[in-house]
Amino acid sequence: MNRIALGAVALIGAGWTASAQAADLPYGTPAPYTVNQPLNAYSWAGPYLGGNLGYTWGTVDNNPTKPSGFEGGVQAGYNWQQSGPWVFGVEGDIEATGAADTFAPWKFSNPWFGTLRGRAGYALGNVLFYGTGGLAFGELRGQTFGGVTETHTNAGWTLGLGAEIGLAPNWSAKIEYLYVDLADSNFTTITGISNGSQFGLVRAGVNYHF
Repeated sequence: MNRIALGAVALIGAGWTASAQAADLPYGTPAPYTVNQPLNAYSWAGPYLGGNLGYTWGTVDNNPTKPSGFEGGVQAGYNWQQSGPWVFGVEGDIEATGAADTFAPWKFSNPWFGTLRGRAGYALGNVLFYGTGGLAFGELRGQTFGGVTETHTNAGWTLGLGAEIGLAPNWSAKIEYLYVDLADSNFTTITGISNGSQFGLVRAGVNYHF
């Protein structure tokens, strides 16, 4: 009987020892979650296409009219971005406008315009701040008594700045200001002198990035 009791005690002791050793064994734990992407992971590189809507206001050289009105159009461009925050690109757009004004016998309007610009910006992740400038072109239309109309398509220049935010991998939204200067042309029928157009515009737009 004593041998049985001693055997039972020895067996229980061995079980406790094995349990204690097992408790000391390290159990597998999941590796801590790590982010492999850099914080500035949003890429602005590549082509894009979008639309915009805004408002223009301006003046006509050698004439008291001040055409203003809503504008809207489409833009397309391409961005280059290496591993750093600097972004460079080109963008073109074409716009239809309702900008017009009448003074005395004259009415001047700017039915449409377009630009072809370079862009240079600095990206903070999915937010891009940029400056832009380049070629501008558009139509200046004049009218006078009896509905006599004269139009000229003039070239000029534009400068501006803006900010764009990436909303998703393929979508972004922007707000932009441009100053546009279209060169003078001689309106021989309407005014008999040279007239050109300068205007500013503020617009918002969206882009789809391919």
